[in-house]
Amino acid sequence: MKTMLLAGAATALVTPALAQDGGISDDTIKIGMNLDMSGPYSAIDGEGSVVAAQMAIDEMGGEIDGKKIELLTADHQNKADIGSNIARQWADQDKVDLVVGGANSGVGIALQEVTSEKGIAYINNGGASAALTNENCAPETGIHWTYDTDALANGTAVAMVKEGNDSWYFITADYAFGHKLEENAMDAVKANGGTVIGNVRAPFPTQDFSSFLLQAQGSGAKVIGLANAGTDTQNSVKQAQEFGIVQGGQALASLLLFITDVDALGLDAAQGLTLTTGFYWDQDEKAREWSAKFEEKHGGKPSMVHAGMYSSVLNYLKAVKETGTDDAKTVVAKLKEMPIEDAFARNGRVREDGLMVHDMFLAQVKKPEESEGKWDYYNIVSTIPGDDAFRSLEDGTCEAIKNN
Repeated sequence: MKTMLLAGAATALVTPALAQDGGISDDTIKIGMNLDMSGPYSAIDGEGSVVAAQMAIDEMGGEIDGKKIELLTADHQNKADIGSNIARQWADQDKVDLVVGGANSGVGIALQEVTSEKGIAYINNGGASAALTNENCAPETGIHWTYDTDALANGTAVAMVKEGNDSWYFITADYAFGHKLEENAMDAVKANGGTVIGNVRAPFPTQDFSSFLLQAQGSGAKVIGLANAGTDTQNSVKQAQEFGIVQGGQALASLLLFITDVDALGLDAAQGLTLTTGFYWDQDEKAREWSAKFEEKHGGKPSMVHAGMYSSVLNYLKAVKETGTDDAKTVVAKLKEMPIEDAFARNGRVREDGLMVHDMFLAQVKKPEESEGKWDYYNIVSTIPGDDAFRSLEDGTCEAIKNN
């Protein structure tokens, strides 16, 4: 594995050796991992994603038909320009065949644009914005794998409104991901008979949420919807506890919560939170078996981004093996024909617009007295079939699909 830490633009512009005529270009399958290695999303992504991808490569034997599989990693620092420059260098100089990562929607949208332009495959893991398969779609080369803002909103927001929590105030991360999650959650609340009293945008990342929480508390809304993630979610939940918001009768809805967040917060602070997730290590035997192997290597249970990373790399490599080429359009087309069923995905399939539709889970964080130990954090409330969780293809706005 090679690690790159780049802050500037690539300098050379060399046409990558593509494989339109079949075969493996340059006799190597190169995967570039463009990750948050040091910022607010590093716990859900970062080194754990590298471990997960390497597990997929190891499962394929480290090569396909005698062609070695090489992994490169880089830190996009949650900046779209840095992520784009890395991807351009990988395409122009390093002849990368697949870019994965982008656990920041702004970075992910930028990566999808660059990889589409360069004609290399891209699989987003961790970037939530549904724009990746709608207004910013690139269906011939780009796939959105683990979850999106539609699925998160359709799970948590709909469930809470149906329980009578019908007035909402949103605290939203002020960038592409937060905006889209807020938009989708507002739509879900209103479509199910609820009302949105107001919202406030918080800079990304934010340490002190006190002013935003006080505005939300003063709104009188039954629910404060947190359209943020990572350390922003952890900080807002902790500070909401300190302000006595939940004790005062308002509910918190964390629209994107990871098991690593719950581990960092502790069950005393996180108990009772409703969430939507694409993966839980204890969901079934297949997940438990893979998660135990991951924990041996990484020292903790996987987030759904880690599990999604494993799944996406494994299935990409299977598609390369099936087609005998690393040509991006050929491999992505093959992925759209394959059922996706592994340690991560249940009833998965890659749709025409590049969205990997699969079952999601509505869960609730356990009370401390319910937990049997570390990582025993969720009660799975229900399974949400993929077709119910994600926006339908007919309701999507991907022009490349509409025009075909």
